[in-house]
Amino acid sequence: MPTRAPARTTNLSYAVERGRLKNGLRVVVLPDRTSPVVAVAVYYDVGMRSEPEGRTGFAHLFEHLMFQGSASLGKTEHFTYVQGAGGVLNGSTHLDYTNYYEVLPNSATELALFLEADRMRSVALTQDNLENQVAVVQNEIRVNVQNRPYGGFPWLAMPPVLFDSFANSHDGYGSFVDLEAATLEDAESFFRRYYAPGNAVLAVAGDVDPAQVMAWVEQYFGDIPGRKVQPPPAFSEPPLTEERRAVVHDRLAPAPALAMAWRVPDPADLETYLPYVVLAEVLTDGDAARLQARLLLKDRTATSIGGYLGVMGDPLDARDPTPLMLEVHHAPEVSADTVIASIDEEIARLAHDGLDQGEVDRTVARLTARFLREVDPVLGRATHAAVFEQQRGRAELLNELPALLAAVTAEQVAAAAGTLGRDNRAVLELRPGGES
Repeated sequence: MPTRAPARTTNLSYAVERGRLKNGLRVVVLPDRTSPVVAVAVYYDVGMRSEPEGRTGFAHLFEHLMFQGSASLGKTEHFTYVQGAGGVLNGSTHLDYTNYYEVLPNSATELALFLEADRMRSVALTQDNLENQVAVVQNEIRVNVQNRPYGGFPWLAMPPVLFDSFANSHDGYGSFVDLEAATLEDAESFFRRYYAPGNAVLAVAGDVDPAQVMAWVEQYFGDIPGRKVQPPPAFSEPPLTEERRAVVHDRLAPAPALAMAWRVPDPADLETYLPYVVLAEVLTDGDAARLQARLLLKDRTATSIGGYLGVMGDPLDARDPTPLMLEVHHAPEVSADTVIASIDEEIARLAHDGLDQGEVDRTVARLTARFLREVDPVLGRATHAAVFEQQRGRAELLNELPALLAAVTAEQVAAAAGTLGRDNRAVLELRPGGES
């Protein structure tokens, strides 16, 4: 019987109230009267993995289009109203969702709900907006990937090594050819399919009265026609049975790097998934971490090392299939195989010998503190609640996660390390300069 971790939980008790409109929109309200601020977040169940072949980058492109005007507002007016009320706003595209949010004084709560409902009802899809935003996204790719050292490493370069299906392996930022081929018909079809009320979660956190929020939600969102929503497809793939290796070249990189990735259990099953979250921290986070101590302090073969769950680095918004990834930057005179051999030794030692006394406690305390910092602001609370509700139907995980982390045992973490073998991983080397 595994030894349970000693009591070290931090109890959270954020109020969570929910509702659902007839058109399918799910609503989560988290009242908190400690500060006169409110966050409004809308999460649509569509992301990079939802893109059809030949339309890479379309989910991200559509995120941009959602800021270009709506049923009642012209281009940039969404920004004007939010910023004029003293608020901030943004959006982002991930593997399995696209989100939009505002943070404002609580006196502007109704305004934020109207703005989000207005673009959910009808976004301004015009040829001019489409061409303009294709150019904006292309420039973003130039700045963030093509003209930046390590720009797509490893989050864009690793998936085609680790995965086989188009959904999991393609470049979610998009190819210029695919972006330029996008049509208004494509955009309209994408909006009808994915930007339906029944495919969204609305979260409101902060100094609000839940009954008043629900009344406004009914007023502004209630008359948006419901549309049939298809359940998310299963993106699962068979696990690897042999090592896969690949090399990419980066003309701007000053030094080599490598990434290693292993598939982990379905994140929907937190009991089997969270030990891998803890394992990534045990291996890489802080001077006492296993690989930090070995590669940076003892061997001095690496200049930096990081480990995380999920291609985009957030373990709590991931669906299956999801990898545990290690990213190492090392000196040119050190071979990739030397670094890999050291990593293999440390993982094998952890799996065989187990963890030191207090190692899991220390790591869980650090993970919990990080989570508490993330959910303390109303925006972090709204976004976490929205993604928990979207992907797991459990906004209450906001309160439950510290206890779930505290229940992870040293035996579970060691067992997780034992699954990280040579025959079920992908290895990606980045070499400076052009391809020779």
